[in-house]
Amino acid sequence: MKFSAQEEYGIRCLIRIGKSDSPNGLTIPEISQLEGLPKANVGKLLRILRLGNFVESARGQAGGYKLARPPEKIKINNVMNILGGRLFEDDFCNNHSGSLNICTNSIDCSIRSLWKTIQRMIDDVLSQITLQDLLGKEKDVDLLVGNYAERIKNLYI
Repeated sequence: MKFSAQEEYGIRCLIRIGKSDSPNGLTIPEISQLEGLPKANVGKLLRILRLGNFVESARGQAGGYKLARPPEKIKINNVMNILGGRLFEDDFCNNHSGSLNICTNSIDCSIRSLWKTIQRMIDDVLSQITLQDLLGKEKDVDLLVGNYAERIKNLYI
């Protein structure tokens, strides 16, 4: 299972903006340089994040990108969904039926149960985490996410 570069870089851009104390926000060239990403990629990601209402932009000399709402109001599961979607969607089986019109396992599918459970667990953890949580130091975020995951795990046992 892999997350896409779009999801990784999009969240990195959002964190960079969230950590900025610039009253005008950050420009595409600034984010590009700070994150080591091509300007075109940053521009594309910021457009997606703007359309998702996570950032807002101002044009002109004093323009830049700022968060559209406070970081504690931005849930990471919503960001992930706008950047790349979920690992498992309800139409997953229809899109992976092979050369047939319907999957040969559509009646009794153990794989579907696996993907649905994993997706539910991911959703449960990511719905607890906000951008504010990710603005901290790695060890603090690791502890916080570990605590969320432990609580979620106990729900499934």
